[in-house]
Amino acid sequence: MIKAIFWDNDGVLVDTERLYFRATQQVLATVGIPLTTAQYIDFFLVQGTGAWHLAAAQGLSPSAIEQLRHERNTLYRTLLGQEPLLLAGVREVLHALHGIYVMGIVTSSEHDHFARIHQTTGLLPYFHFVLTAGDYTHSKPHPEPYRLAVERSGCRQEECLVIEDSERGFRAAQAAGLRCIVVPSEFTRGSNFAGAYKVLGNLTELLTEL
Repeated sequence: MIKAIFWDNDGVLVDTERLYFRATQQVLATVGIPLTTAQYIDFFLVQGTGAWHLAAAQGLSPSAIEQLRHERNTLYRTLLGQEPLLLAGVREVLHALHGIYVMGIVTSSEHDHFARIHQTTGLLPYFHFVLTAGDYTHSKPHPEPYRLAVERSGCRQEECLVIEDSERGFRAAQAAGLRCIVVPSEFTRGSNFAGAYKVLGNLTELLTEL
């Protein structure tokens, strides 16, 4: 019996992945490094390594790369404030599940980005806890974020369910021994989700699966 649901943020609750891609792509382009959609998916949504190794391979110093990271984060923060971010059906699904399950957000986003994203979504009251990048040592696809979520929930591992959209997130849930329902985003529809508990076409289908 499911008692707790852990939600990824970017690509599941909010439409931010394309903005992070755009910010990263634009900043890398300033130093002559093209970042393709396929590379972004592989580096960020499958491997979870990021793309700064491309800059290092071009001979950029650690300080120069840190400056690029700062520029990307600043641009991303600006983009986050320019348009609505909430994905279709999210509020309705969370409203239907609220009070029935312990719910938490488990994201690889930095805390300040996460706070910026949810300034206007109104979603946070639906959740009992939030885990962002500063709350754990190893990011997805490492299982640590979801193991910590199990602890925070107060539930047993077999009573927990993960909602993800990326291969790295799915692998993190799988490595933590948790069932995972995947709702692919525009970036991840071609990813490998073999072994997932379910793969859904959209988030509203979740209500018929629980």
